[in-house]
Amino acid sequence: MSSQLEVKGVIAAMITPFSNEDQVDERGLEKLTDYLVKGGVHGIMTTGGTGEFPHLLREEREKVTEVVAGAAAGKIPVFAGTAACSTRETILLSQDAQEAGANAVIITAPYYFGLPDDSLYEHFKTVAREIDLPMVLYNNPLYTGNNLSPQLICRLGEIPNIVGLKQSNSDLGQLVEAIRQAGEKLSILTGIDSQFYATLCVGGKGIFSTAACIVPRQMVALYHAVQKESYHEALSLHMKLQKLNKFLEYDPGYVAPCKEALTMIGLPGGRVRMPLPELTPQEKDQIQKTLRDLGVSQ
Repeated sequence: MSSQLEVKGVIAAMITPFSNEDQVDERGLEKLTDYLVKGGVHGIMTTGGTGEFPHLLREEREKVTEVVAGAAAGKIPVFAGTAACSTRETILLSQDAQEAGANAVIITAPYYFGLPDDSLYEHFKTVAREIDLPMVLYNNPLYTGNNLSPQLICRLGEIPNIVGLKQSNSDLGQLVEAIRQAGEKLSILTGIDSQFYATLCVGGKGIFSTAACIVPRQMVALYHAVQKESYHEALSLHMKLQKLNKFLEYDPGYVAPCKEALTMIGLPGGRVRMPLPELTPQEKDQIQKTLRDLGVSQ
């Protein structure tokens, strides 16, 4: 594992705020970055699913990472999402991320076409060979249609600059098996907020978290409670946060709830880009109540 980058703790999956003219809101990105740094997170992930990467132009993806890396000012690492369907585009996006100041890239399996393990292996191996940044694998089979099995993860862990795994698979048993097989090779984190406490208890190193974009201090407190072996405190925190986590899972989508929650606490959230759906008034009321229960609503 690279000694130059520790992939652990609470890494916030950041939204991409847009202006009223549907442009990337650079000042909003700076404000959110400052909020997350002050909230104590251990890293920021840009241009992932929470950041609406499928709806960003190539130049917008680079700009988002450039602004966040500049605002973070080296205080915490920035992980740029550079996923694409083709190996060639993934390499180009990863090179853009490096130019923009990212400390690492995080990459899902290619999506749309179903691919065998050997093709997935060659994809990641080729990208790793063509870039200088550390790489984090991102396993999100619900969205990509291509699951990275524990065996494949273990095999990929032999590639020198592949340093971590974001495991966003609802099957907690697969995460445990990935830790058993590859935990000595890779830093393995969950990407599902509901799995945070359980992941830490079975040896995972942390989380790439949508919830941390909204409540960074609470997520960091949970992480530190486990590090201190204060498991009762950590479980209590997790169950309290679970009220929010349920809005940030797969159905009806996690981007609009995250953006709405940020707006409600006075941060740049804004609208989602078409064709993602906006929240209903009832859903907004439920999120508002949850934020009040967590003590973070204005």
